[in-house]
This record gives sequence, structure tokens and C-alpha cells, in this order.
Amino acid sequence: MKIDVYNHILPKPYFDKMVSMSEKGAYMMKRVTEIPMLYDVEARFEKINQFGEDYVQILSLNLPPLEVLAGPEDSPELARIANDSMAEVVAAHPDRFPGFVAALPLNNIEASLEETDRAIKTLGAKGIQIGSNINGGPLDDPALNPLWAKMADYDLPIWLHPTRSASDIPDYRTENRSYYDMWWVFGWPYETSVAMGRLVFSGIFDRHPDIKIIAHHMGGMIPYFDGRVGPGLDQLGKRNEDPTDVAAQGKLQLRPYEYFHMFYADTAVFGSIPATECGLAFFGSDRVLFASDAPFDPEKGSGYIRETIRVIDNITASREDKYKIYEGNARRLLKLDI
Repeated sequence: MKIDVYNHILPKPYFDKMVSMSEKGAYMMKRVTEIPMLYDVEARFEKINQFGEDYVQILSLNLPPLEVLAGPEDSPELARIANDSMAEVVAAHPDRFPGFVAALPLNNIEASLEETDRAIKTLGAKGIQIGSNINGGPLDDPALNPLWAKMADYDLPIWLHPTRSASDIPDYRTENRSYYDMWWVFGWPYETSVAMGRLVFSGIFDRHPDIKIIAHHMGGMIPYFDGRVGPGLDQLGKRNEDPTDVAAQGKLQLRPYEYFHMFYADTAVFGSIPATECGLAFFGSDRVLFASDAPFDPEKGSGYIRETIRVIDNITASREDKYKIYEGNARRLLKLDI
């Protein structure tokens, strides 16, 4: 079986509500109307049926994050609609969609904690999704600590998705935006990597050594920069005298390098065998999960699935390791009974 743990959906009840309450939602409507698989379940079947009944999807909400779309008073309602809608799709087609990932209103932490409980206990969510920042704020904000503790107690994964737009951070100080999709091509891997680094230095793995965080797109830049997060970060505090940097390593129980290996990663690298093998070498076969990032390919849904299957079938890995990537790790982490 091929269990695709990271692909996206905008279920229609949520999509309609998002468009009605947010200018950013209206912008997304313009973009996603060209990708019917996002909001039309029948269109999704047209794209995925070609891969056989053994191909199944774990559904997660598409960007933008809820906290970008609505303020802290309205984002909890958006989260409930999103999660209820995804749960309905799963309940209607459990053989093709064996689970979904809960969306949270992360600009309202109390509501996020309540929605996490509701989504997992009542709706059967297999984990939660967070962005690489929360309206520009870092993930090592202590206000998020109760959420990490809750997910560690549930022993279910956290899906970490990069989020950054062209206007958020210009590539050059003399400009007011990022051009030529550099904010996406390079900005998103950077976002993921920095978020992972901030979580490492927050001590999250010392407090919750078994917490499960799936870093999208094979962990961003981390596998390729193995030496920088290894010997490079061993010298943290020697490049400047900032007291935060100088004291950072003394607060951790292990080398920073060891913590980066505690993340999980997925295979959504858009058809690159070298990138997949690099990530697999870094994280190991027990911590890599099959994911396509459908439906954002030129075919609007099937291209990335096909290419990711081609990559996994052709990488240098044992049959046992490929089983883990395709389904074994997902079954274990998400506690699937399919």
C-alpha cells in the first residue's frame, strides 16, 4: 500500500466560508479554481484512481494558515468547519482517505488546545498541522508549549508546513517583495529549516523525546546542510557574543546535530532522486514517509504522485526500507488499522 501522508484539500464548506470572510480567501479562490481536485472530491478521484486502490491519502488543509485568514475570535470557527469537513470526506470514503490532519487556529492558543482534543477524540484526526511561523512569530514561543505537551501525550504526529509569501520577506533590503518565486523555491525550505532549528534549541526533544514532528519536503535544507547543523552548530556562540547564542548549547542535553535526526520527513521533493536519497541518508528509513504534495503539479493532481512513486521505486534502498517509506512508518505513527 502507498499511504500519501502529505497532500492537500480545501473541502467545499470550508472553502466557501474562507472566501466569504477573508480577502486572502478570495485570492485563494482565484488560484484554486484551476485545481478542481482541491475542493471537488469527485475530481480528486479522477486523479488518484489511476494509481490503484492501494494508493490512499491522509488529507490536510491547504494554505493559507487559519491565523492568516482570520483574527483570534473568528479563526476557531474556521478550524471547526475545516476539521468537520475533512472528517466528513474521510467518513464517506474511508478506503481511500483513512485519516486527516487537524487544522488549528494558532492565533488563539486556548482554542487550539480545545480543537486539538475535539479533532482527535471526536473526529478521529491523526495529528495536527502547524505552519513554520505563526503570523511571523517563531515556534519556540513558550505559549505553544502546552500544545507540544498535548501532542506528546497523544503520541500522534505534528505536520510542519512551510509558510511564507512573496511580500513577507524581500530577498533584498532595497526591494519590497521576493521576485521570481524565490520566496517559494528557496524561502520555503529555509522557513522549514529555521523552524526546525528553533524547536531544537527550545529544548522540545529534551522535554518530549518521543514527540513526532514530520517536516515537509524532506526537512527543507537540513539533510544537505548536514555539516552545518553538525560541526557548524557545535561552534554556536563563537561567531558573536550574543548571550542567547552563547548560552544555547549549555541548555541542551545533546549536540544540536542529534536533535535534527529526531524529526521525521516526507518524500515531497517533486521527483528528485538525489534529494530523496540525501534525505533518506540523513533521517533514516524509520523516519521518512511517502508524500506527494498533490495537487500542485502541472497536471493539477496526478503528476507529483506519479513522480514520487517513480522516485521511491528507483532509489537505492532495500525492499524493507521502501515498505517502511510507503506504508510501514505511516501505519505506526498514525496508528492506522487499514
